[in-house]
Parts: sequence; C-alpha cells; structure tokens
Amino acid sequence: MRFLALFKKVIIELVCLSYILLFVYAATSKLIDYENFTVQLGQSPMLSALAEWIAPIILVSEFLLSILLLFPKYRLFALYAAFSLMVMFTTYISIILHYASYVPCSCGGILEKMGWSEHLYFNIFFILLAITGVLFYPPTQKSVI
Repeated sequence: MRFLALFKKVIIELVCLSYILLFVYAATSKLIDYENFTVQLGQSPMLSALAEWIAPIILVSEFLLSILLLFPKYRLFALYAAFSLMVMFTTYISIILHYASYVPCSCGGILEKMGWSEHLYFNIFFILLAITGVLFYPPTQKSVI
C-alpha cells in the first residue's frame, strides 16, 4: 500500500513538473517574440478581433499556472486549470484543422515547428497527463483551494 501511495505521489510530481516546463517554456518563447505572437494570433480567422486582448491572458495564465503548480496547496486547482487551458487550446486546434485553410502557429520556440496535427496529439497527451495527476491526487487532499 505504501508503494502505491509513493508511486502516485511521484507521478503527480512528474505531471506537475511537465506542465511547469511546458508553460514556462511556451510563455517565455511567446514573451521573447511578443509582437510576432500577437500578429500570428491576429491572423487567426477566429481570434483576429481579440488578439490584443487574448495574448496577455495566455501569457499570464501560463506563467501563473507554472507558479501555482509549485505549491502543494494550489496544485490540484492548478491541475484542473491546466487541464481546462489545454482543452481550450486543443479545441481551437481541432477547429483550425477542420475549417481553416491556413493559420500560422502562434506558439513559441520549438512548439512552433510542429504541424497542427502533431500539436493536436501533443495537447491530447498533456490533457491525459492532467487527468492522471487529478485522479492520482490523494482523496484526503482533494479540495480545490
């Protein structure tokens, strides 16, 4: 029984670390080339009118979730929020794949090199990671803040 609890704790730590690395890397890449990030968001048929407004929200969300994932008190809430953010990103990508002829990727760094299909699978993987983290969270600590 102790082994299972330790195993789950290690998995939760790895899930949180993966999300921290993803969000810090993605947000930093976007921040470094912020002008290009907002221009690419503006080229999206769905987001063009909202690009100036959405860009800072995405950056703040990614950095804030990275910080919250560091603290055990906020970790479950942050996992739910990371899951929600990734579902939104994945829904957007799915819509782009089915309805848009061309939209530049507004992701930063190495993530920008992925095609839309690869990005979809990448996001689904991170959605599954968040679900795993939430499911493995100890029942005694399952209050969201």
